[in-house]
Amino acid sequence: MRWIKFGVLILIILFGIYAVSMTFVEERKEYTVQSKVGYPIDKVFPQFNNLQNFSHWNDFFTSDKNLGFSFFTPYSGQGSSMKFFNKKKQDQFGEMFVRYENPMRTLRYQLFLEDESYPYLIDVKFVGKGESTDIIWKIQTPKQPLLKRSINLMTEGVFVDKIDKSIKHLTAILGNKVDKENLIASIKYDSIMIENQESALLLGVNVSTSNKKDALIKNIVINHNKVVNFVKQDLGKKDDEFGSPMLITNPNNFKDKEVSYYYGVALPKRIGVQDNNYTFRTVNGGKTYVIYYQGSYAGRIKSVQQLMQKAKKDTMRYNDLQEQFLEEPDAGSDVKLKLQLPVYR
Repeated sequence: MRWIKFGVLILIILFGIYAVSMTFVEERKEYTVQSKVGYPIDKVFPQFNNLQNFSHWNDFFTSDKNLGFSFFTPYSGQGSSMKFFNKKKQDQFGEMFVRYENPMRTLRYQLFLEDESYPYLIDVKFVGKGESTDIIWKIQTPKQPLLKRSINLMTEGVFVDKIDKSIKHLTAILGNKVDKENLIASIKYDSIMIENQESALLLGVNVSTSNKKDALIKNIVINHNKVVNFVKQDLGKKDDEFGSPMLITNPNNFKDKEVSYYYGVALPKRIGVQDNNYTFRTVNGGKTYVIYYQGSYAGRIKSVQQLMQKAKKDTMRYNDLQEQFLEEPDAGSDVKLKLQLPVYR
């Protein structure tokens, strides 16, 4: 009994020492971290004010492969928000909000973790310097009650390390994005070329839809969002981990009242997919006739006919048409397509 009383006394003393020591720790801490990205501000800022972009390169989110996300409108700028959660432990979650935006200059985020009453306040300032951008992060930790202030003893090095890793991820994503933009800018449209296509593995959906007026492109946009969101959110793939979206269809069905097509994105290897709505499809390598097209989606038919006429003239047979979207499809805008017709004797 005496030992129990002695143990309780020791615990009370230790608790008292801890409580007194916490009075010397600040309720909240502030850290300022500076970083630099080797791309102009008009390329960098959209990666910050759009939380879908932000979550794909920021190490705070990418380092945990079990995180799932929900995004809420508006999807970018002031008022946008997202919720993230551990897919294995549903009680672990958080929320992030864009509370203020001065375009191309500043952003303020609020980050709530689990059941915290107070958020992290993150102010980010952007300074464009031609072909590079300076970024200044000001991070304020949540206000903590006396007995939880030990959390604020976290060193600045932890934040610096997270931001350094994030900037490396961002630089890689922007590099691929700029390379793609430069490639698109150099394309010569409406000329038939012959290419040797490499084989590819696609993950996507099989679709049948109406071909009246603009119903087809509207349906494509829906399935584009469906496939890309599944690959990013459910499979946890970043933008540089899958290829441009591709639509595969019979080149002779553009006059039919209903069109069937497969829509998918290229993955480096086959992975386990539990959702039966999504299937893998292999695109075989070989000789293809290629034409690049820019304009309304309905207007692509003339270019498709050019490819088929070329195949007929060369006494070649052909397989399904492949429409590779060089930019994200939009029902209200022109499209940029790489039209490929695989041919063989």
